[in-house]
Amino acid sequence: QVQLVESGGGLVQAGGSLRLSCAASGRTFSSWYMGWFRQAPGKEREFVASIDWSGDETYYEDSVKGRFTISRDNAKSTMYLQMNNLSPEDTAVYYCAANVQWGTAAGPWGQGTQVTVSS
Repeated sequence: QVQLVESGGGLVQAGGSLRLSCAASGRTFSSWYMGWFRQAPGKEREFVASIDWSGDETYYEDSVKGRFTISRDNAKSTMYLQMNNLSPEDTAVYYCAANVQWGTAAGPWGQGTQVTVSS
């Protein structure tokens, strides 16, 4: 069974940076359209960024454009989210997911990693 495992979350001050990782088991990672989503307390889960199988095509939610960068290493079956200039509004549980299309994901999903940005 394929699994996705996120890591790299934590507590950071406003203006700081974090890099999230999403490690996939199984041999199908390189064929998946992958993405990151987040869910803040009291809010619905929202799309953050996505990346095609080759890494050449990426999309971002407007509020993270210019601050976040999504990337992947198919040889390592790992996807990344580099987050710079973080603000308290970025505080959320961040999830990685596979089979992303039109801002949603069919899964599988990771278990999530907490990102907390203090002001």
